[in-house]
Order: sequence, then C-alpha cells, then structure tokens
Amino acid sequence: MTGYEIGMSMFGGVLILLVLRVPVAIAMLVTGATGYAAILGLSPLLATLKSLPFTRFSSYTLSIIPLFLLMGEFATRSGMNTSLFGAARAWLGHRPGGLAMATIGGCAAFGALCGSSIATAATMSHVAGPEMRKHGYSGALTTGTLAGGGTLGILIPPSVILVIYALYTEQSIGALFIAAIVPGVLAVLGYMAVIRIYVAIVPGAAPPAARIPWPQRWAASRQVWPAALVFFVVVGGIYDGWFTPTEAAAIGAVSVGLLGVVQGRICWPQFVEAVRGTAVTTALIFLILLGAELFSAALALTRMPAELSLRIVSLDVSPWLIMTMILVIYLVLGCVLESLAMVLLTLPVFTPVILALDLGMSPAQTAIWFGIMVLIAVEVGMISPPFGLNLFVINSMADGVSMGRTYVGVAGFCISDVVRLGLLMAFPQIALWLTGVP
Repeated sequence: MTGYEIGMSMFGGVLILLVLRVPVAIAMLVTGATGYAAILGLSPLLATLKSLPFTRFSSYTLSIIPLFLLMGEFATRSGMNTSLFGAARAWLGHRPGGLAMATIGGCAAFGALCGSSIATAATMSHVAGPEMRKHGYSGALTTGTLAGGGTLGILIPPSVILVIYALYTEQSIGALFIAAIVPGVLAVLGYMAVIRIYVAIVPGAAPPAARIPWPQRWAASRQVWPAALVFFVVVGGIYDGWFTPTEAAAIGAVSVGLLGVVQGRICWPQFVEAVRGTAVTTALIFLILLGAELFSAALALTRMPAELSLRIVSLDVSPWLIMTMILVIYLVLGCVLESLAMVLLTLPVFTPVILALDLGMSPAQTAIWFGIMVLIAVEVGMISPPFGLNLFVINSMADGVSMGRTYVGVAGFCISDVVRLGLLMAFPQIALWLTGVP
C-alpha cells in the first residue's frame, strides 16, 4: 500500500471503530499505532510511545486546560449560574419569551466562566428549566432553549476546544479567544430572535412572567458583578497583553474560587469535589489528546494530508466551494461524533487543505477564521438531530418531554447557527477585526 492509501485507511478505520462504540481515545491510539508500525516498524513505534506522553503533556501551555476547567467547576459550585439567570430574568422575564431569552443570556454569561457546552447546558437546566415550566412554557421551547443555550459554553471565551485548536494549529490562544467574541454576541442575539419568532408563531408557548420592580432589578444586577469582573479581567487582560492566556486561566480560577469562599458557597467538601471533577475531565481530555497526537504523527508519515491538499487545490473549482464542502462534512460528522473527537480527528486532514486555498486572507488570518468556523460547526452538531449530545443531556432532565418535541424546539437554533456560518463565510472580518492579526 502507498502512504496515501495507508492514511485513508487509518481515517476510515477510526470511523469504523467509533461506529462500533470504541472510546475515541482508544480508537485513535490503536489506529495511529497500527499506521505508525506499518510505515516505520514496531521498534520505532515503541520508542515513540516511550517519549510521546512526556513530550506532549510536559508542555506549559497545556496547563491552561485544567485551569479553565477548574474555573468552571468553581463557578458551578459557587452558584453563579443562579445569580446570572436571576439578573437576566429580572430584565427580560416580563417580555414575550422573556424567560427563554433570560436563559440564553444566563448561558452566555456562565459560558464565559465555564468553557464547556455540556456543563453549561446541564447546570443551567437545573436553574432555568423549572422556572420556565412553572410559568407555563412549552416543553419544546424549554428543552430547545436549554440545548441551544448550552452551546454558548464552547463559543463564548474561554473555550476548551479553541485552546486545543490553537495548540494543534500553532495559533495564538488569545487571538482565537478574541475572534470568538463577536460571533458569540451574534449567537446570543440570533438565539433571542429565534425565541421571539417562535413565540409569535406558536401563541401560548411562552406566557410572560410578572414584571420585576426596578429596585429588584438593580439588586439582581449587583449579584453578578463578580462574574462580570472576572470575565473582563481574564479576556481584557489577554486582549491588552497584561498576561498570557495561561496566566489568565490561573487568575480566573483563583478569582472564582475565592469569590465562592468569600460568599460562603465553597467550603472544603465543594473544593475537593471541584478539584476531583477537574482531574477526571482533564485526564479524559489528555487521553484523547495522546491518541490524537499518535494518530496525527502517523498521518504525517503517510503524507496523506499533504497529498490530499494538493489534489483538492488542483481541482478547477472555487476555494469557497471547497470550504463549504468541508463545513458540510463537519455538520454531518457533528450529528454522530462527540465535539472534541471530531475536531481532533479532522484537523490533521483539513487544516493543510484550508491553508493551501486562496481565500484572500493571510495564513494566520485563515487559520483563526477557520477555527471559529469549526467551532460553530461543532456547536451545530451538538444540537443537531438525531444524535446531538446536548439534546440527550437536556431531554434526560426534562420529565414528560419527548425527544421529538425537543427536536422541534431546537430546530430554530440550528437554523440560526447555519445563518451565522453563512455570515462569517461572506464576511470573515466579523471574526478577525478585533484580533488585529495581519
């Protein structure tokens, strides 16, 4: 077999193993090891396995992942989700669909502290879900809003997937965080517009809640200033160059933890649970990263990504058509694959292709813009029927709501995401103008 054929076989082999429900880390480790041994032999493979884990995980930059995860754990256990939703409800709850809009606002604010879609969706469902059902919101709108709002956890910086994308494409983590801000704001506005349209089309789906008096609105707003301060210090510090993204993650984790302690919401048991939860999630992510590293190394030896890039670029078609086809592949894969697995599986193949296309941007701009596009495509996959992971998480917590009703409720949010992808495709500067990347 040629190197190209081995590379294509490896890619297909991973997909087959995933279909057979083999854990993604094991699937990539096994396939990567098999491909590596087929090209160089067993002894070089064993030598690589001896040094690869230390080489990858001794990286200082990788410490940003457990730090941001710890910040999210502290935010969850300090009850910041309740305060954020309460403030959003005070300002928006009396409007048509206001509680659902408040849920979107709360998810966006909590996502700025969490960085995880599943955690954001699950955490906010405990707070916003009962509130919406108590006020007579339909099951479809309730579950659809929670599933859609949860995806903001990976789009609003900080984002674990953006960190991993930056590490594997050797791009600036800070630039990617900044590039995600405007698309994140557009996502919030688009989701709120979807709710408003849904309420207009389906009367009675979202009865308005009682109007909150102005003094109570200001009181609720004062409860969220710590979370707002942490976000602006972390993201603003990265943007202005006060500290590196890793230092920002450490400052954010310590700040949120101290706020929880001062407010009396984090005691020793909660602290231990937060550290344990961070350790478990970090171990899972790092095992996937190890599998992806070996898989990428074997693919590089086959030269399949480079050869595939040359074949695609030589086609007599528009580069934007190729980009559209890649996004369609991401949308399809997102319906059946977990987000992190999908990103790590496809980056070694698609990144060389994208960087070889003439899209009218510099290589650095192209890489950052493509990262945001991938992130949104992953976001769509997490709420796309029939296998979107957020749908199952939210539906399992919603008693009496069928999965079919959840599919109906989330459809508008999927459409909003696709529209946003189209806008970013037509106007890449939406994501790039704050970054200042030449």
